[in-house]
Amino acid sequence: MADLKERLLPPKPASAVNLRDPSYRPSASGRQPFQGVDVLGLKKRGQGLRSWIRVDTFGNSQVIEVDKFTMMRRCDLPARDLRLLDPLFVYPSTILGREKAIVVNLEQIRCIITADEVLLLNSLDSYVLQYVVELQRRLTTAGVGEVWQSEGTDLSRRGNRNFDMFGNTSPDYLPFEFRALEVALESACTFLDSQAAELEIEAYPLLDELTSKISTLNLERVRRLKSRLVALTRRVQKVRDEIEQLMDDDGDMAEMYLTEKKSRMETSLSGDQSLIGYRSIDGALSVSAPVSPVSSPPDGRKLEKSLSIARSRHDSMRSVESATENIEELEMLLEAYFVVIDNTLNKLTSLKEYIDDTEDFINIQLDNVRNQLIQFELILTTATFVVAIFGVVAGIFGMNFQIPFFDDPSAFKWVLIITGVAGAVIFCSFLWFFKYRRLMPL
Repeated sequence: MADLKERLLPPKPASAVNLRDPSYRPSASGRQPFQGVDVLGLKKRGQGLRSWIRVDTFGNSQVIEVDKFTMMRRCDLPARDLRLLDPLFVYPSTILGREKAIVVNLEQIRCIITADEVLLLNSLDSYVLQYVVELQRRLTTAGVGEVWQSEGTDLSRRGNRNFDMFGNTSPDYLPFEFRALEVALESACTFLDSQAAELEIEAYPLLDELTSKISTLNLERVRRLKSRLVALTRRVQKVRDEIEQLMDDDGDMAEMYLTEKKSRMETSLSGDQSLIGYRSIDGALSVSAPVSPVSSPPDGRKLEKSLSIARSRHDSMRSVESATENIEELEMLLEAYFVVIDNTLNKLTSLKEYIDDTEDFINIQLDNVRNQLIQFELILTTATFVVAIFGVVAGIFGMNFQIPFFDDPSAFKWVLIITGVAGAVIFCSFLWFFKYRRLMPL
């Protein structure tokens, strides 16, 4: 029965959860922790292994499991740089250029870019999968374009050797690490721009509704919207500042030319090997030559030392010149996405200004209502004072004393008329005073 089950069921992936494993303990809610990120695939308990997606220069991808120290030795990175890629911690967006790798932490995209490969943490996030697919597509398209360009170059050289239609030094050519970095920047900028667009679609109708009807529910929704806006603005501002910092520092940009540094290192190694071969041949020839009894200075070593010093100076000058010339490629790449992320930041800034204007408008409305209530309270207080005059008159005439005025049958009517006229005159006098002092518009 077990054999039949193994034949019928598909193979279990390496990153799947082993429910029979005694070390596995489900959560109280019955769901896996950190849904959306394959945490158990990222870091296995007891082994320290993490699942990485590796994409090479030809667009081929595979899933590998490497521990932390092996990855540090492989990419020549310190532990603090790998800690930036840990999905269990939240770090701001960062782009770091190292000796042999570029550490990228842009929103969901957390990867290590070298001159030969891209290593991403294996995640179930759709943006990570889209990044891998887009990178493979661009690498495959770039490979086809290079083949077509090489064929066109061969044909043009056959027709006319002095005319080079497709040169290898095309301005559109980018090394592998910059292609991977471009896809990461595009993915991060697209993700942030889409979130900004969703926030705009939700914000403007809600703010218009709040201006027409001020209620507790609408105010609470605007408060939540503003908190989301502040958080998103902070993330966009961090990405923008990181790109701007890279553009301002030529040394960091020159440090990110991994392919050029790798080719330069291979060239220097080949030169050293040829120099070692020359020394071995020189030693073999010096064995057959007669040895002078007088000790003479080693001319070969002096020549070798002078050649090495001259070569190192030439290489350093050439590297500086090439860095200043080729740094424009990376600067143009960063500038393009700087414009995109700056546009997203301008959208969020405009939305924040619209929210602030709406708040000011609501405060003005509330102040107007408060002023109207104060005016009504002032008029009501004045009217209460006028009515109190009747109570004073009634209290005076209600005392127990005898006067001839009480015997007149029309006395009560005259008392009411005189008291009413006096109250009206006092009330109109107060209104005129309020208007004269501009306490209320009348």
